Amino acid sequence: MNKILLFLLLSFGVFAQNRFEKEIVAYEKQDSIALPAKGMKLFIGSSSFRLWKSFDADTKGMNAFNRGFGGSTLKDALYYFDRMVVKYQPSWVFMYEGDNDLTSGTSPEEIASQFEEFSARLAKQVPGAKLVFVSARPSIAREAMKAKQQDLNQRIAAIAAKKKGHYVIDMHSPFYNADGTLMQDIFVADKLHLNEKGYVIFAKQIQNFVQQHAK
Repeated sequence: MNKILLFLLLSFGVFAQNRFEKEIVAYEKQDSIALPAKGMKLFIGSSSFRLWKSFDADTKGMNAFNRGFGGSTLKDALYYFDRMVVKYQPSWVFMYEGDNDLTSGTSPEEIASQFEEFSARLAKQVPGAKLVFVSARPSIAREAMKAKQQDLNQRIAAIAAKKKGHYVIDMHSPFYNADGTLMQDIFVADKLHLNEKGYVIFAKQIQNFVQQHAK
């Protein structure tokens, strides 16, 4: 009985430690059946990746796979770094984090510092891998965060400009009309996540980058 209780307590502790544990374990079960080959392009990040339903079609021929876990932050990406990055030994890492971080109150400066930590760990544990930051995109629900998103994107761009093999994909400006207003018809009902029309724009930015830099 004591052993059973101990097991339950330990199990609860693991899942309580990070709210994404179940999602990560699900990916690990998937990997136990078919582990992605080394040298592929890894997409890791929050719901903009996880909810990308047309990912396979949009990244066809890119040698890519998706490990997005919705609602995550850069801190979560660091927490699962060994299990969700090192294990795969990717040639490229495409990251979409930062948006949720800002909403939770983390400053652009702190997020940028976490990005540098992610970069350092990648260089050490996956030598030669290139890192691509997909910049924080706008949404109707988070229009009040626009200035902080731009601040974060600029900070990451400044870091990437000084590091070999680091890139930034502009995922902010493409969602604005010519008159500077945010597009209104590219979101689902929550006014935060993208609909199919929004993902056409999202995917195009990724595709253009890969075509130019990561064939």
